[in-house]
Formats: sequence, C-alpha cells, structure tokens
Amino acid sequence: MTRAAAGGGRRGAAGGARAARARLAALLLALLAAAPAVGCTEKGDDGTTPKPASAELPPLELRDDTANLMLTWIDEKGDTHVELRPADVPPEGRSLVRAMLSDRTEGTRDVFYIADLTQRRPDGTYAVRTMPRRAWESLLEKRRAEHLAKTAPPPAAPGPGGSAGAGASGAPSQLAGLTVIIYGASWCKPCHQAADYLRAKGVAAIVKDIEEDPAAAAEMQDKLAKSHQRGGSIPIIDVRGQILVGFSPAAIDAALARAARGATL
Repeated sequence: MTRAAAGGGRRGAAGGARAARARLAALLLALLAAAPAVGCTEKGDDGTTPKPASAELPPLELRDDTANLMLTWIDEKGDTHVELRPADVPPEGRSLVRAMLSDRTEGTRDVFYIADLTQRRPDGTYAVRTMPRRAWESLLEKRRAEHLAKTAPPPAAPGPGGSAGAGASGAPSQLAGLTVIIYGASWCKPCHQAADYLRAKGVAAIVKDIEEDPAAAAEMQDKLAKSHQRGGSIPIIDVRGQILVGFSPAAIDAALARAARGATL
C-alpha cells in the first residue's frame, strides 16, 4: 500500500468517527428536547427551614458509668434535685428520673428521657423511656399540689360574731382581695416557694408561666422596664405595683406591709 493510500485511509476513519459522534450528539439533544421539564416543587432545605419536633428520641444507653450524665429526681414535695451518678439518687426518687447528657441536645426540648433506676438489666443498663415535656411538668405540679393539700393550715375558726378570722397566718384584713402575680416557670423552685409562702399567709397568688405564655413574658418585661429594673432571674413578683426580683420572704413581707397601708408604685 502506498503512503498516500494509507493516509487517505486514516483520514477516512477519522471522518467516520467524527460523523458518528455528531449523530450521537444530535440524538442526545433530541432526547433532552423531548424529555419533560424537571423542577423543584418544594423549597429545598438550606438549613433555615425549621424541623418539626420529633415525638421520639434516639435510644439512650444509661449505665452507672455513663459520662456527662445529669439525673433529675422529684421528692415528695414536688421539688427537683440533680445528681451526676445513678448511685447518688435516693430510693424515694429512683423509679422516675429525668436523664440528660450535657454534651447532647436530645432530651432537652419537647420530649425527655425518663429512666427507672430500680430496673437494672443483666447487661448493666437501666430501663429508659420517653415522656413529653408537659407530662413531666404535670407530675411536678401534681406532687406540689398533693404536698400543699397535706400541709395547708386548717381554716380559721369563726370569731365571736360567727365570722371567720382575718385569714391564715394572721393576714391583715387590709390585704383582703389582694392578688399577687408571680412571673416564673414550671421548673423554677423559688417561684413555687414564693407562691407557697404567700398562700400560707392567706394572700392569693397567681403564677404566670413566661415560657408557656408569651403575653405573660411581655407583661413581665413591661413591668420591669417601668420600675427601672432588670430581670436576670425569676420569679418576678408584683405586689400591688411593687416589683420584686427573686424570692425573699423579708422583701415580700415589706411589700405586703406597704400594700396593707395602701401604698402602690
């Protein structure tokens, strides 16, 4: 075969390959033109779309040596206590314990981990289930109510004229009809102590949960601003316009005395 013939053969083969590629490209363009359009019908998750709260949590393996552990148990008064090891939880609180890991967010929002430290499995783990946050808070409220019912002072005996006395714990008659507002939260022990203290003195108390009620939170902030105070902690207590930050029996007594004299702020 001559050199010219060989070169012509190579050019012919190359031309055939280019023609084949051109036909393939034309076929792909035709298929793309005929295919239906594909689009997004929903907004993609760019990290800003809020996730719905999950009703379940990933399993929690709870052992005596679990690291970063926080255990919350409830006493008979409805008060909560925190321990770092299962062995430190007393017998009265072991059957119902909220478990958290300080390095994890699971179990800290709408659903909690609840452990039964009276049930230890053969592998050394404790029984753990989940409970809605509101159900846990209801348990606290129930125990507090039961404790108050057991320890509440008896009603005042009728006076000589058949009328009741001035009120529990000798509350002055000038406080009749007074209602004290306490801004707090269900988990706040001093908030409940303040309410118990007032009620023991015969003074009506309303507790407004600033976590559950945004209007209550706004109302509290407005009262703090008008009294030129900063919150920083709860409870915030309104005694006829006198705004107290934190629970102090002495401060409450002084505010009630001023309210009995008709003083308001």
